Amino acid sequence: MNIRMVLLASAAAFAASTPVLAADAIVAAEPEPVEYVRVCDAYGTGYFYIPGTETCLKIEGYIRFQVNVGEDVGGDSDWDAVTRGQVQFTAKSDTEYGPLTGVIVMQFNADNASTQEAKLDSAYLDIAGFRAGLFYSWWDDGLSGETDDIGSVETLHNSIRYQYESGTFYAGLSVDELEDGVYQGTFAPGVLPGTTVFTADDGPNNVGVAFGIGGKAGAFSYQVTGGWDFDNEDGAIRAMGTVEIGPGTLGLAGVYSSGPNSYYSAAEWAVAAEYAIKATDKLKITPGVQYYGNYFGGGKEVPEDFDGLGDAWKVGLTVDYQIVDNFYAKASVQYLDPDDGDDSTTGYFRLQRSF
Repeated sequence: MNIRMVLLASAAAFAASTPVLAADAIVAAEPEPVEYVRVCDAYGTGYFYIPGTETCLKIEGYIRFQVNVGEDVGGDSDWDAVTRGQVQFTAKSDTEYGPLTGVIVMQFNADNASTQEAKLDSAYLDIAGFRAGLFYSWWDDGLSGETDDIGSVETLHNSIRYQYESGTFYAGLSVDELEDGVYQGTFAPGVLPGTTVFTADDGPNNVGVAFGIGGKAGAFSYQVTGGWDFDNEDGAIRAMGTVEIGPGTLGLAGVYSSGPNSYYSAAEWAVAAEYAIKATDKLKITPGVQYYGNYFGGGKEVPEDFDGLGDAWKVGLTVDYQIVDNFYAKASVQYLDPDDGDDSTTGYFRLQRSF
């Protein structure tokens, strides 16, 4: 028993006298600094500061499922289901000239698992009223329903524009590259009896100049849009307005084209009307009608003028229903009756979730 006590006492004394080396010490690592994302409320809701910068970023988009119905709309089928995903990035920062804005919109469309398309839907910079890049023109605007056909065949252009804004009024001028627009040619008799063929020297490869004026005064809003296509040497002008009446909003529009061009080519002239009925807080019902004078229709290959073409009329109904916040359903059906062609009925059903 005494020997055990001596051994334990010796071991304790040895441990106490042994120096502790610095390499044996456990040192806790300093925590890495963390910069949390800060909300940026200078430009509205949804923006946040990109960490380490004074640039505010907003991410938004939507997911859409749609079933289109119409003759041969799905090839040999009269129906076709399509899905779209779209995401938009908007960056803003303050400068001595005002906010500097950059926008990128990516769109992904899928007809099925193997037939898909990814495209740049918009990409532009904006500062002090000047905008340059790939963006939609004023001719992309329309009434709120789906019946009106008063815009361009292609409204997305590489453009540069200036737009002045003051409260409820704006006015602007743009120069548009119309490389993917409408081009005129001649429909000549084909080899087979009763057929025609389209002939043109080349496709569009020129510019256009467009203007937009619009605003709002109380319950009334308006827009006047015009454009001149230098390649086709023709232009178009359009006016539309809306006013709140009763349980809904009445919309009227008229358009005139001096000849088929990239700004308007469906007809020499057209008038459209609709009434968007706010049935409930979640349900909107919009009947619409349009009449075309010297109607040609769609497509980028057009005749040299509208002479000799018949008229057409169109009627339709669109129903919008908000299921919950940021999730809604839309159904639309349209009937078209041209003098020079067969009548047709088209429509679609859509589900869309926005974020």
